[in-house]
Amino acid sequence: MASGARPLIAGAVALLIVALSLGSATVTALSATSWQMTAADWAAVRFTVVQSGLSAIASTLLAVPLARAMVRRRFWGRGLFLRLLAAPFLLPTIVAVLALLAIFGRSGPVNAGLQVLGLPALSIFGLHGVVLAHVFLNLPLACRMLVHGWQAIPAERFRLAESLGMGPGPQFRHLEWPMIRAVAPGAAVLVFLLCLTSFAVALTLGGGPAASTVELAIYQALRFDFDPGRAGLLAAVQFTLCAGVTLVAMRLTRDEGFGAGLGRAHPVPAPGGWRLAVDALVLGLGALFLLSPLAALLWRGVPGLAGLPSGVWVAAGRSLVVAVVSAVLASAAGLALVQARVTGARWAELAGMLPLAASGLVIGTGLFLVLRPFGAVERLALPVTVLVNATLSLPFLVRLLLPEARQVEADYGRLAGSLGLVGMARLRLLVLPRLARPLGFGTGLSAALSMGDLGVIALFAGERSVTLPLMVQRLAGAYRMEAAGAAALVLVALSFALFWGFDRMGARHADA
Repeated sequence: MASGARPLIAGAVALLIVALSLGSATVTALSATSWQMTAADWAAVRFTVVQSGLSAIASTLLAVPLARAMVRRRFWGRGLFLRLLAAPFLLPTIVAVLALLAIFGRSGPVNAGLQVLGLPALSIFGLHGVVLAHVFLNLPLACRMLVHGWQAIPAERFRLAESLGMGPGPQFRHLEWPMIRAVAPGAAVLVFLLCLTSFAVALTLGGGPAASTVELAIYQALRFDFDPGRAGLLAAVQFTLCAGVTLVAMRLTRDEGFGAGLGRAHPVPAPGGWRLAVDALVLGLGALFLLSPLAALLWRGVPGLAGLPSGVWVAAGRSLVVAVVSAVLASAAGLALVQARVTGARWAELAGMLPLAASGLVIGTGLFLVLRPFGAVERLALPVTVLVNATLSLPFLVRLLLPEARQVEADYGRLAGSLGLVGMARLRLLVLPRLARPLGFGTGLSAALSMGDLGVIALFAGERSVTLPLMVQRLAGAYRMEAAGAAALVLVALSFALFWGFDRMGARHADA
């Protein structure tokens, strides 16, 4: 690849992203036969905003004490606990829903305990179930963002505070609280955006029209009501919501301003007494909430592995192909955009972040409306799913690759230019070895997210294009819970295997 071809490739990628994101939004808006919102449409908008707001607030508030306990306590298994915290974010949404059903469902241990106490059963369906699932999925993300915020406070600040005689309370007010005020709003807005575009949770736990989100209403308008005009109107509303929240998120992203330090072994003081007991309680409750649903799903799913329907393995093969192809495409596109950005093309970074403003179902709706006149859209279900999943993964890859790419250009750019190292030689000898680690991690993340996608495929799929997440959802909808749990275990295993494989591949090439 000649050096002159790089901006052309990045430009083609950017145009494709614009066509998929803004183009899909435009197509859906133009297809709206009426801009008159019905009472049901307004109810879907209200429910979407309310559940996203409650989920964001709950996830962020719960993440503060959990993150604080994690950064200031050292205990056996802490490293494993930190890794397990990332599991729900990588977990396919439909699997997370089944895991929560195993604990809070009609036959779960929570309702069994309530029955023993003579109390009424708890239903997980409705607003509280949707919020519970979103907190389960997004609490680890908010917690990890706050952990990074605490780790960004130099240890010298805490040592200075101790030398001035500040106790835990004043240290919290003067050092930790400013960081929380800087990081928590951004974390809450990011969780809010993720909940706005959550489809599988509302599909499974909504419990009826009163708990319908905008994305679920789009799906119902296309698949059941056959009303493209209403779907176009709702998709335009969804795009507007996501674009507005994305702009707010970009405004809230700012530096905490603590400056640099000299390194530290124990970043946050760990006081004893009742604070130690509170931290232990918080860590215990956090582990119980995040890990017990996974343990329950494992317990219920293992017996059904031997009797899985044959269609599960066919669907698993389709999902593997979709995940690998979409991850490779996303990585190549992300690398092209990042390389263009470090050479001065600011539009490349904007293009990489543009998919945040459009949910998968909005892009899918636009493609559905464009392709529908040309024949059965079911035949294109898998290619469309690959394309949309690759597009939606780009913001993660751009964020992961851009800092490292800028560092490589700053350290070696002039030397590579003086040696005439350009094109494929520069990419192979300079860029890829130094970006291998974040590229492997990002590709694994993209593959895992694509493996568990239930948005676009639910809109397009026919009988010959059913993927594993859709198969799990159908088994659960048919109340074949043992088979659904077993299929969910297969989905989890494949998702984490893809993530681990790509991540290890990147680490190995980085160390070579």
